[in-house]
Amino acid sequence: MSNSYSRTFTALPEHIDANGHVNNAVWVRWMEELAVAHWIAQALPEHVEAYAWVVTRHEIDYRGNVGEGAEVQALTEIREGPRGARFDRHFTFTDSEDRVLVRAKTTWAMVEKDSGRLLRVPSEVAAPFMPQMG
Repeated sequence: MSNSYSRTFTALPEHIDANGHVNNAVWVRWMEELAVAHWIAQALPEHVEAYAWVVTRHEIDYRGNVGEGAEVQALTEIREGPRGARFDRHFTFTDSEDRVLVRAKTTWAMVEKDSGRLLRVPSEVAAPFMPQMG
């Protein structure tokens, strides 16, 4: 288990805006896709079935961009444990030359699917995503 997760995204024609590069909303969608993939890959199946996550805050720094056909490496990290129902995810997107294009910190809250209520993150749910000490 790991507090980080990565994957590659490719800028497709539908991701490109009038300025000829990836639209800002696409970067946000990629953050959500990466976070969900990390959750599904590492959480216990019963936790995936019982809980969902909602974003309560985005802080995004756009430092560069890419055009159609470019590949970007996306990394998400959880650097510290939850606070009640919430925890922060950090994102870094880099281009093929390892230049940082986008950095973000998003705050997520855990929701119990059955009730729709925010729920304090139980330690057993958080454990697979916590930084390894040592």
